[in-house]
Amino acid sequence: PTFLYAMEHPSPEPQTAQPSLLPLPSHGASGLGMVPSQSPSTDLQTSSQTSQPSQLPQPDPGAPVLGTQSSPPALPPLDSSCLQDSVFLEEENVRVGLLFASKALVQLLVNPFVGPLTNRIGYHIPMFAGFIIMFVSTIMFAFSGTYALLFFARSLQGIGSSFSSVAGLGMLASVYTDDEERGIAMGIALGGLAMGVLIGAPFGSVMYDFVGKSAPFLILAFLAVFDGAQFVVFQSVEGTPLLTLLKDPYILISAGSLCFANMGVAILEPTLPIWMMQTMCSPKWQLGMAFLPASVSYLIGTNLFGILANKMGRWLCSMLGMFIVGISLLCVPFATSIYGLIGPNGGLGFAIGMVDSSMMAIMGYLVDIRHASVYGSVYAIADVALCMGFAIGPSTGGALVQAVGFPCLMVFIGVINILYAPLCFLLRNPAVREEKMVTDVYSPDFCRKDFSQLRVNKEGGR
Repeated sequence: PTFLYAMEHPSPEPQTAQPSLLPLPSHGASGLGMVPSQSPSTDLQTSSQTSQPSQLPQPDPGAPVLGTQSSPPALPPLDSSCLQDSVFLEEENVRVGLLFASKALVQLLVNPFVGPLTNRIGYHIPMFAGFIIMFVSTIMFAFSGTYALLFFARSLQGIGSSFSSVAGLGMLASVYTDDEERGIAMGIALGGLAMGVLIGAPFGSVMYDFVGKSAPFLILAFLAVFDGAQFVVFQSVEGTPLLTLLKDPYILISAGSLCFANMGVAILEPTLPIWMMQTMCSPKWQLGMAFLPASVSYLIGTNLFGILANKMGRWLCSMLGMFIVGISLLCVPFATSIYGLIGPNGGLGFAIGMVDSSMMAIMGYLVDIRHASVYGSVYAIADVALCMGFAIGPSTGGALVQAVGFPCLMVFIGVINILYAPLCFLLRNPAVREEKMVTDVYSPDFCRKDFSQLRVNKEGGR
């Protein structure tokens, strides 16, 4: 938000312009010891543009001061971190929201093609392509100086994220075939996502404030190239069609849980910094630091409940997580400083970690018991659900902030999460399809798993 503000206000605003942008509530001309000028306003503007200080005599220390508002000691300097153009900041909610949503919207459109593609050619090539695309988009972010170029770079980032995230989750599900091991692996992988957010938001805001806009993006581009060089292997498998999976009610409930739980933080990403700039006069470095509690707690939640969710029931873990998401969002507007955001954002991140780690494992399990055990398409659906949250949230959130205000928006999305949470109870005992059971009994994979289990029992003395 501050970068867009700087593009519209390239130089610091002179003090004489401040009253026209943000009215001063507590002082008038007489209250400042100033004698009103009897000349018209046009004469006042003309006289202020001429060499006025040389024409005015030196004032007596006890006499009132004549002149414009810029004459010392008429107005104390305002805090430079408190941006004055409140009208622009209100409109910026929409622009920043659309910028954030463009990535998720493009990712949502690309995901249905990436899922079946990974089923045909394997996971490694799409992951490599995703890293290369993200490298290009990150370089564009580093050197873009207009809103249009930033919008294009953000949209391109959505294509890269679609390839890497769908392929990455599908690869994990195919490698970890045991349900409990898969849940732990998903928790660790989502913990990696949390680490990215944990480092990214605070590091990006601090680097932008003290080094410059390009620095964090150049570092990120280097990491993308380093990671992308590792994936160059072909595979080929055949899975359940995407439309068949979309008709599965259990998969749809899981996808809805992912969408609504993440929609809360998706709305906060563009709107919370602007709200902080308006109500808290927060400096740039605090705008990213505000998300640090959410990132830390998300990291804890994904790793902790990757293990615990299987013991307490993933449906219960998801249901409790959505309740906590709703309550945390309701508490956000009560914060009056960055320290007041620690509790709500921490609870929000922890709860989203509970939902994500549980639902990602549930979707792989649902494919195992109800469809062919190929995971590209189902994780394309999971990623579409996440992208819907990150597309609908910011794109509509900016307009809703203008219409009803930031606090009402938090209440709205918080109540949605609370009302949706009971639907997770339907995932307690998902039905196993009979044809799937018959197919599994006679499949080579089932036999290998069975003999593997017998060998473990024999070694254990049972």
